[in-house]
Amino acid sequence: MSLEDLLQQALRIHDLYDELNLQERGRVWTQEEFMLGFVGDVGDLAKLVMAEAGAREMPGGRTALEHELADCLWSVLILAHRYDIDLEAEFRRTGFDNSCWPHMATICGPI
Repeated sequence: MSLEDLLQQALRIHDLYDELNLQERGRVWTQEEFMLGFVGDVGDLAKLVMAEAGAREMPGGRTALEHELADCLWSVLILAHRYDIDLEAEFRRTGFDNSCWPHMATICGPI
């Protein structure tokens, strides 16, 4: 699945959440509320990573870790969309494509 495919699927889910929130609460989430939801997901992810490393007990095991990583990816995709950020272009511009970050050039050269 490409990044564009993931984004389109994320947007379909986003739209369904908007419909549900309109029905149940009479409004949709703001950008700030999406960010707060993401922060909550990252907190859950941190606990699951600790559990995977054996540093704490957490129900759900590996399946919960996989799910939470997907939740976090969904949140990043939606936040980028809501702030009109082209993640693919930014990924390339930042140096995650086939090049090394400038401060690492002495050790890695072109990837």
